[in-house]
Amino acid sequence: MKSLFASLFITLALLSCKSDDGGTVNNNNPFLNPPPVNITLNLNLPEYNPLRFPGNSVLINNRGIKGIVIYNVNNNLYTAFDRTDPNHLPNSCSRMDIVGIVATCPCENENGTNSYDIVTGQHQTDTEAFPMQAYRAERTGDVVTISN
Repeated sequence: MKSLFASLFITLALLSCKSDDGGTVNNNNPFLNPPPVNITLNLNLPEYNPLRFPGNSVLINNRGIKGIVIYNVNNNLYTAFDRTDPNHLPNSCSRMDIVGIVATCPCENENGTNSYDIVTGQHQTDTEAFPMQAYRAERTGDVVTISN
């Protein structure tokens, strides 16, 4: 009888586990402490209409640490990253500018400036650098939800 309960408990524990990481990256970044984010974007509204088309992005200010960039990869896959440079403490120059699929921090460091791919969140040249702070992005119908 005890083995039946143990088996049932283990089965329930395994079934209750998520199959994904919730869309966020736990990179143990000492520079960032992202606030809770839960944003709903209605793609029928003009300011979010670009997200209906692959290759477009939208910037959301005053959310996350320094704002959030949402990118439509292929209408089924969206990415969302914080605009703060993950390799700097947030400061007056750490908000990244977005041009195409590249996010660039205007802060100078010993190697110049940091640039990241907004599709993957990875630094463009430094494989040891922290990646951009990711948020979960999910489309359901005409709504894209960004959360962590």
